[in-house]
Amino acid sequence: MVDEIARLDVDPVHARVYEHGWQSWSPSTTYPADATSWRASGDLSARQHYRIGRPQPPHGFQGEGLLVVDDGAGTTTCFAAESPDRIPSVTARLDGGTLVVASGEPVAVTTAPDIATALTDFGDRFAAAAGAGPFRTPPTVWCSWYHYFTRVTEADVVENLDALDEAGLPVEVVQIDDGWQSKVGDWLTVSDRFESLRGIASRIAATGRRAGIWLAPFLTLPDSALARRHPDWLLPGAAGHNWGAETRGVDPYAASGYLTDVFTMLREAGFDYFKLDFLYAGAIGGIGAYRDGMAHIRRVVGDDAYLLACGAPVLPSVGLCDAMRIGPDIATRYAPRDGDPSTPSQQGAVMNTLGRAWQHGRFWVNDSDCVVARPAVERREEWADVVERFGGLRSASDRIADLDDWGLETTRRLLTHVPAPTPFPSA
Repeated sequence: MVDEIARLDVDPVHARVYEHGWQSWSPSTTYPADATSWRASGDLSARQHYRIGRPQPPHGFQGEGLLVVDDGAGTTTCFAAESPDRIPSVTARLDGGTLVVASGEPVAVTTAPDIATALTDFGDRFAAAAGAGPFRTPPTVWCSWYHYFTRVTEADVVENLDALDEAGLPVEVVQIDDGWQSKVGDWLTVSDRFESLRGIASRIAATGRRAGIWLAPFLTLPDSALARRHPDWLLPGAAGHNWGAETRGVDPYAASGYLTDVFTMLREAGFDYFKLDFLYAGAIGGIGAYRDGMAHIRRVVGDDAYLLACGAPVLPSVGLCDAMRIGPDIATRYAPRDGDPSTPSQQGAVMNTLGRAWQHGRFWVNDSDCVVARPAVERREEWADVVERFGGLRSASDRIADLDDWGLETTRRLLTHVPAPTPFPSA
């Protein structure tokens, strides 16, 4: 049951609407009031990049936990969630000169002089309600993903570990991304491209750096050992399609013992920086299950470990992680292939980095995504400028040997000057 909660008289020419998306990759930006916000390019994108079970209306807007309306005449109204445990979908559609706002769940309504003030005021209130902070200055990171993708090998990591020293790049964490595991979902066994996790973590530590690792704790492939042995752990319906197959969500409650084993193993192997990806899958069964699952992971890894969330339901994650990817994956190309900015592209990454800049230092450290500065990257100067202004977590993901002089110096500069975990000036 969706109830109308406001009818706002707006100037159709000057009024603006800020729509906040559900998870890391969902578009979050400001639109003219007579527009329709970005829509999923198809069913795959709808499941993997937007809110499962909450289809967008054909016209207008749908903010997940947050929608802000500037009427174009001096008044801004904020419609928002009150806590991370319950996130309403808030819709708005223009009817002549009236914006009709509706929701099926309770919504807090406040006013402000402009959208920027409404967002920062909401951010302060919500962070306090969720118990977010204090925040640590994040480590600088080299990540294997944007050159090697799922084919990364132990030799690749060692090559770049040596190259970091030769180039004098100030990297504190070397993070092994997707590809180290035998299969998505099977986190206790490694692929045949790695000799051992303990061995590579020791090699990283011997250089004076910390070892980091990627995993998707609430996601599995249907042919994984986990899925075959524990079909009762799988959440209903597909979570998306990746790695050439339909993916499934894993119930954080049912798999809690397994998650304890996985993260205990990784800590004992020497990892203390964790990029947790595709986290939206853990919320398919409910926000409470997701939040409890994330809290469980934190208890296992300890308060000293650094948790970077990605593909995560944004507002339900406040108070649960150190850093948050606040946009879709960066890519060597500027525009998304399918026109949907929730999919990998510089266009989408820039849009969300600016649209969620207000969250940095309030909810967590913002991760705009990695610096990619090799010559093959379209409009690389623009991406570097956005990261320099609004990237809180500084990470690089080129093969070091592929960087030209500009790429190397730009990467060095961005890794050298890390912003404090305090709010950015308005974007």
